[in-house]
Amino acid sequence: MIDYAQLLLLGAIAGFTIFLGLPLAILQNVSPRKKGFLNALSIGILLFLVIDVFSHAWNTATAVASTAFAGKSSGIDAAMDLIAVFGGLALGLLGLVAYEAKYMAKAPPIVKARLQNGPETVQLTTTEQARQIQILQEHHPYRLAMMIAIGIGAHNFSEGLAVGQSYASGSVGLALLLIIGFGAHNTTEGFGIAGPLAGLIKRPTARFLAVAGLVGGGPTFIGTVVGSLWTSVFTYVLFLSLAGGAILYVSMLMYNSGRKQTTNQILMIGIFVGLCAGFLTDLIVTLGGA
Repeated sequence: MIDYAQLLLLGAIAGFTIFLGLPLAILQNVSPRKKGFLNALSIGILLFLVIDVFSHAWNTATAVASTAFAGKSSGIDAAMDLIAVFGGLALGLLGLVAYEAKYMAKAPPIVKARLQNGPETVQLTTTEQARQIQILQEHHPYRLAMMIAIGIGAHNFSEGLAVGQSYASGSVGLALLLIIGFGAHNTTEGFGIAGPLAGLIKRPTARFLAVAGLVGGGPTFIGTVVGSLWTSVFTYVLFLSLAGGAILYVSMLMYNSGRKQTTNQILMIGIFVGLCAGFLTDLIVTLGGA
């Protein structure tokens, strides 16, 4: 039997195991093929998360809808949960579209040099443009990694809700099993965040990795606190669907990038390994009866 303080401590540990996967980001001298494989590994993990979160969200919403159809529960609750599924999906997908349009800058246009300024100005403008493009290319993986962390954070918040609600309902054993499973699972999520950063010329700073880890893993602890104090199926389903939409969007971006980094064969092998890692860690929760 664990008390409430121990529950919160274990919830925090389950969230911050995500930091165990982040050191992958500091790898240097990585060949394009290996970098492509690591990117594909991250995609595989993210694709598993998409399957996982949407299955939980949809199964929960349809279970409520089934009981409402049978006249055993409120039809309003069923409608709200279905709205949470589709609304969360829209927020996750379209929210990141807006984020990318506003913050993920595109390459600057070529500045046309005037003939009267002479060839030296043309050369200077071209050099400056190349420098700006290089800066943007170096910053893109950081922004992509943060987008992944945001999506994973929404997913982990819903996992924390499940832990807290299990404890609040008296299922202490289930809550403990969920913590163990989610803790193991979050390690692979750290690989998902670190994938786009591996092999960069300039190593990611410890500060950036710490922030990314807090964004991705911290919501597990917050969700545990909220779930232990307040039970809401609507909130649980909403955050699952939001996370699924966000992770789906990021997975598509990473796949497009991966096709440019390596062969399709290596890409598919990496995705396969990532999917297997996700399913095997999730098996810990399933074998525990959760």
